[in-house]
Amino acid sequence: MATDYLERGALAGVAGGLVYGLFVATVGNAFTAGLETFEHGHGGGGPVVSDLTTTVASVGGGVLWGLLFGVAAFGMAYFFLEPAIPGTGAAKRLALAGAGFLTVSGTPWLVLPPQPPGVEQALGTETRLAWYAGLMGLGALVAVLAGLAYQRTEGRHTAVQLGAAALPLVLLAVPVALAPANPVHGEVPVALVAAYRWTVVFGQLLLWATIAGVHAWLGDGETRATDDLEYPATAD
Repeated sequence: MATDYLERGALAGVAGGLVYGLFVATVGNAFTAGLETFEHGHGGGGPVVSDLTTTVASVGGGVLWGLLFGVAAFGMAYFFLEPAIPGTGAAKRLALAGAGFLTVSGTPWLVLPPQPPGVEQALGTETRLAWYAGLMGLGALVAVLAGLAYQRTEGRHTAVQLGAAALPLVLLAVPVALAPANPVHGEVPVALVAAYRWTVVFGQLLLWATIAGVHAWLGDGETRATDDLEYPATAD
């Protein structure tokens, strides 16, 4: 049974990673190339690698990320946590995808947002990695608390359940208030930096949403297998 979960998670991850990789290869790479050109004063030589190589690397990298998230979240985590995840069907998958995004990207980016090429950060690499790891742990904790709050209010109005699930998000304000300052330096305008960050955020949301959608489309093989076993038992 666990193998079925891993296989579906892997298939959904590959599909999501392919969509994400194509997004990066088209929109993301074009944006990054424009920022690099701006950084060098609209001058300089040609690209170090060909466009084809960059595209292949982007798609391949996207597939690898999707496979990792698909197996880890929609394979292993879904196998152990499925009964505890609120919702049913596609809603259950979207809840898991939201928890995954909050853990891997959403919470860490509140303190350490993605930075475009040409922007230097004041905090050292080791400090940023330590904060990122801690923020991932906080994101996972908030996701679990949100799920528990939703389940504890089961049977009440949907608005009450959603409000209860949103309460743990208040904890995310703590690291934002306590994190050390991390001023950045670079020639990229603030508007372009913001646009780059939102592009990255959209790409991650697209990745998680696609994995969730494909996983829901693949269905619950373990449920069908259980149903197949129940009929003979009932007949006996």
